[in-house]
Amino acid sequence: MSVDRTQVLRAAAALLTRKATATMDEVARAAGIGRATLHRHFAGRDALVRALEQMGIEEFEAALDAARLDDGPADEAVHRLIGAVEPVAPLIAFLVTENQLFEGDQQNEGWARLDARVAALFRRGQEQGVFRIDLTPAWLTEALYGLVGAAAWSVQDGRLAAKDFPYMIAELLLGGARRSVEK
Repeated sequence: MSVDRTQVLRAAAALLTRKATATMDEVARAAGIGRATLHRHFAGRDALVRALEQMGIEEFEAALDAARLDDGPADEAVHRLIGAVEPVAPLIAFLVTENQLFEGDQQNEGWARLDARVAALFRRGQEQGVFRIDLTPAWLTEALYGLVGAAAWSVQDGRLAAKDFPYMIAELLLGGARRSVEK
């Protein structure tokens, strides 16, 4: 029987985003394969998490592309980005809490690419006079990631309706990031 690696990764992502401490046995069961088969594809949890990291980076980059970050006002682009990232939000929430991905000199350069693209959006918004200049683009980027992760966990736990995901994030983030017009 041929095992579809992408299907295994998707099953692992679905499980690990709900239960970050799942064992390799639990991952294998969720993917509908034996533990030995899982280990033939991923030597251990670290290899599995690294493969999920690559998948998450690729999917987040695709969301950035779909959001057309350079089109129109920056705050509208943020709305599009939140909508585009929603399907991959649970995986991103899992990955950003995996400390092993951010320790030492083994960090995937994909994270820096993602950060640069999102920070450029916030910088553009500051240059347009849409966003506050006292909040750095790097901080606004981290705030977006934090809200996406928190909303993903809240949807999974039933504390937030999935349909409210984009609204809640955009309102909180943009409510604090928008530059107020002084009278």
